Amino acid sequence: MTYDLFAALVLFAFVTSITPGPNNMMLMASGANFGIRRTVPHMLGVALGFVIMALVVGAGLVQVFDAYPVSYTVLKVVSVTYLLWLAWKIATAAGIDGRKTGAKPMTFLQAVAFQWVNPKAWTMAVGAITAYAPSQTMGSIAAVAVIFGMVNLPTVGSWTVIGQQMARFLNTPGRMVLFNRVMAGLLVASLVPVIWS
Repeated sequence: MTYDLFAALVLFAFVTSITPGPNNMMLMASGANFGIRRTVPHMLGVALGFVIMALVVGAGLVQVFDAYPVSYTVLKVVSVTYLLWLAWKIATAAGIDGRKTGAKPMTFLQAVAFQWVNPKAWTMAVGAITAYAPSQTMGSIAAVAVIFGMVNLPTVGSWTVIGQQMARFLNTPGRMVLFNRVMAGLLVASLVPVIWS
């Protein structure tokens, strides 16, 4: 990989990872509700889950969508349905007493699996592999996936830190419930481009 291609990939990975999307909204909500330490498995699951997804997409999963276009529509419906359910769970979270009522942050494996129903992750994976691994060799695909994962982890972590810092101002049940509802609304809003495409 040339220096120019590497620099362009790092910039693409940074911009697509740092901008709002389902992962970042959920990580910010988790940071506010559970703190950084309890959200670390979620952050690691997002980063590693995306690396795995990019490898699988690069290995030929995109060709399945090309051969069977209905499979993309099915994935889209499942993704939107699941994300709407997650938005509902966030909107109805218990607020600052959530830790006492059995609420739990997303686990590492749940975050890895979530990438497969995250429309933004699909767009990022397909775009990264198509643009930055044009030779489609496993070496170039692996390089893109690993570089993306290395950029992705600190960027998604920043959303967790923002959420954790916001928790200081969300010190009443009403404020935390309002925050959770706003986060749920933003998660739903992040689906608008997916629904209309």
